[in-house]
This record gives sequence, C-alpha cells and structure tokens, in this order.
Amino acid sequence: MACLIGLRHVTGRLIHLFAVTLLALSCASLAQTLTPLANQPPDYIDLTFQLTDGTVLAQGYFFYDWWKLTPDINGSYVNGTWTQVASLPTSYAPYAFASVVLADGRVIVEGGEYSGPAENFTLTNRGAIYDPVSNTWTKVNAPAGWDYIGDSPSLVLPNGNYLLGQKLTKRMSALDPKTLQWTEVSSTGKSDFNAEEGWTLLPNGTILTNDVKNAPNSEIYNPASGEWTSAGSTIVDLHSPTDVVGCIPFGPHGSNCYYPPGEIGPQILRPDGTVFATGSYSNNDFFSPGHTAIYDSHSGTWTVGPDFPAEDNAGDSFAALLTSGNVLVEGANTGNGYEFDGTNFTLTTPTYVYLGSLMVLPTGEVLTGGPPTETYTSVGTYQASWAPAIVAYPQIACRGTTYRIWGTQFNGLSQAAAFGDELQTATNYPLVRITNDKTNHVFYARTHDHSSMGVATGTTIVWTNFDVPATMETGSSSLQVVANGVPSVAASITVAAQGSFGCPWLQ
Repeated sequence: MACLIGLRHVTGRLIHLFAVTLLALSCASLAQTLTPLANQPPDYIDLTFQLTDGTVLAQGYFFYDWWKLTPDINGSYVNGTWTQVASLPTSYAPYAFASVVLADGRVIVEGGEYSGPAENFTLTNRGAIYDPVSNTWTKVNAPAGWDYIGDSPSLVLPNGNYLLGQKLTKRMSALDPKTLQWTEVSSTGKSDFNAEEGWTLLPNGTILTNDVKNAPNSEIYNPASGEWTSAGSTIVDLHSPTDVVGCIPFGPHGSNCYYPPGEIGPQILRPDGTVFATGSYSNNDFFSPGHTAIYDSHSGTWTVGPDFPAEDNAGDSFAALLTSGNVLVEGANTGNGYEFDGTNFTLTTPTYVYLGSLMVLPTGEVLTGGPPTETYTSVGTYQASWAPAIVAYPQIACRGTTYRIWGTQFNGLSQAAAFGDELQTATNYPLVRITNDKTNHVFYARTHDHSSMGVATGTTIVWTNFDVPATMETGSSSLQVVANGVPSVAASITVAAQGSFGCPWLQ
C-alpha cells in the first residue's frame, strides 16, 4: 500500500540530499556488489519495468513522467543512457498502482492509491497502457461498476489475460489485452477483501495470497474454477496492525471511508517451488522484527522462516529473485538489502544505503531505484536446469523481420519480483539477446505474444515471437533466450540484411 507513502518517498528524497556521501560509502564498502550507473536518471526513478526489447521503462518521482534506460552497445546497463518517453494521459499521475508487462510487450498501469500532483488519496479507477513501439499511452476504462481501484493486486494469467482485484471488495476482473475489454470473474470463497494483499503465481497456474485482514490465513485461487480455497495458516503473523485510527476518507468531498487492515511484505516463488513470504512489523511496534514464512507448493504446507534482524521488516517493500535462487529483500525501516538463501538471512548492503525499487535485469544484475540508481550483483549463480532451453529457431534471421522461437522454461521459474500488494514488476517472460560474434556487440530483439505466461512450465514446449532489429550488425552471431536474468545455452544464428541471400526486400 501505502499508507507508508510519506515515509518511503520522504525517505528517498531526504536520502538524495546526501546521496554523494552514500555513493562514496557504498562504493568503498561493497564495490563488488553495488555499482552506480554512470548516467544517473534525470528524475529519480520510483519504479522500473523490463521491456521486452531489452530497455527499461521507469516512472519518475513526479509520477507523470516516464523514462527509458537503454543499455550500451556492449549490453551494459551501468553505462546505459536515459531518454524521456511519453507521459501518462493528462492529469493521471498515480502512485501505488497495479501494473504488469503484458505478453504483447505493452505495459499496463491500473488505478493508484494516490494520484495527481498533490499525491492525494483518491483510489483512482483510471488506467492506461504504454506501447513502447509507438511510444504512446492509451486510456483504459475501468471494469464496469468499479468506481475505485487504488492500490490493488494484479498479475498476468498463463493465458495472457490480466487479472485485477478490487481493493475495497472481493471482486476480480480479467482484461483481454487484444480487445481491452474487461470480464468480471468469480471470486467465490474469498475470505476477506483484497486490500493490501499480494498475489503469487504458482507453477500449476493457481494464485497464492496471504490475507491481511484475516491474517494468518492464506488462500489459493483457481482461475479455472473461479474459486478461492484456504491454503492454511502461515503460522506466524505476517501482517502489521493498522496504525490508522478510524477511517481514511476518500471520494467526493471525503464521503467514503476506508478502514485499512494493515500491511504485509512481498512474497517470491523460488526455483525449488517454495514461496518465501515476508512480514511487516508486529505487536503494534514499528521497530519489532518482521516474521517470515515458507509455503511449499508441492506439499501445500507452511513452515516458519527466520525473523528479520531487530528493528527491521519488509512491510510494503520490494523483493526480487536473484539468479542464484536467493531472494533479495529490502528492509522497510532501513532500506538495507537482505538475502534469504532458503534457510538464513544475510545483510548484504551497508546500513543506510537506500535501495529503492528492485528489478532483475537480463544480465542477472538487479537494478535498484536509489538514489543513487545502482546495479546489485549477487554472489552465486543459477543451476543449469533452471535455464530456458531452445529447441527450434531460424538459422538465418533477416533484419527487420519477425520470427518464432520454441523451447522450454522461456518464462523462468518465478515472477521474480514483488512489493506486498501493488507495484507489480514481474519479469516472467522471455527476452531474446543476439551477440555479434565478431564485435561482441549486444542487441535485443523485441519479443511479443508469448504462447504462455505461466511460470516453471517444465518440459512443456512454449514459444515467443521476436523482431530482429532493422539496424543491428549482420553476420555470424549467438542467440540466447533470457528469463529473469538466466540465459539459455547460446545457439548459432546468421543475421542478414534485407536483399541479401535468403532475405528478400521488405514489401
């Protein structure tokens, strides 16, 4: 949510005042893990999305302004460059919204707990889709009868539809990206309303959530049946009691009333099929350590995980899956980074280094929001069995042409990113990276219209389409499919210009 917007954003802006000092400290202390971008964003970034052409879309701190980070010719994001892209539709400047990258490569933003230049608590029902090809935002109407959306849970279903939960009720609706039409879906059996809850896509296509109002209960949603069922108790309480006395007014002249149920931390599906769920503070003590719990998606059982170090928790904070299988979690009180290895927590960044938003890059690094904006490099690496595998692809690729590539595990083993309830920046979709053998220059071919958005799809053959850049270098090259920073074994491919042998001129 963000009844914590004041703390999170004020903290970020105050930290910027002494960012130079922190930059020196972080480089001196952990130069091997935190690397500042050579070109810092013109407006400090609040949230980032991995676009399917290898660039990064970022929302600025003013909320209405958006930027794009393009890696350099060697594939380096640290040495990448920033350019401003189109702004959201007039007067729509949301914070704490529902969001995803769709299977067609566009980015959808729905709702917003706060909106407008004054960051008013509005629970707006506005929305928009960004098309990176045309560099335009298109208005998206709210589901019928949804006067408010706000900060809501959402994700892309395996079939590519966008599922959205209404914050103030148990209602859910699915958007068909092709038609931009909403269809109300059943939410039979839901224990409590959707407020402050996060959704985690499981390997079998169902969705896990941990209740906030009815903590410590957890639930699983089956999209096929449209039913919620209990997934049992998380054993420890992962939610923080609300610190709001009475209601928060919203709507016309404050005529409506919202009673917040508290906060919860992000949860991440790991490669072994367990979900690491993190908690906010407990016992009405903001500085009490947050609890964690581990859900085994194979056995359907919960076990207790380690508590956060004293005075820290993950309420309304970011987490990302590292290529090593560890989970990087940001402390809500300190901004510190902690890695969870399946058993223990380890503090991996110096005290008072503010990480901000977290998102896995195709290089395996994690892009942090900051300020300063940095890349976080983890120790350890992935297991070969976790990687995407290519089974069929074109031997010759003509510039400016679209092709299809087939294989397994193209979406990775997890959504790989979470933030409690809102601000979803999942990266469970394939990127295609082509490296010229002679120059070692790196190019990303925009992927789109993937056959599945499911995670941990195993031996099932899936595919995606990719557009060979019209201006990329020709010749012998290596092609990889990358998911959540984990690359496939490279395949040999020849990139040819239009009009050359095997590449007719485009009509």
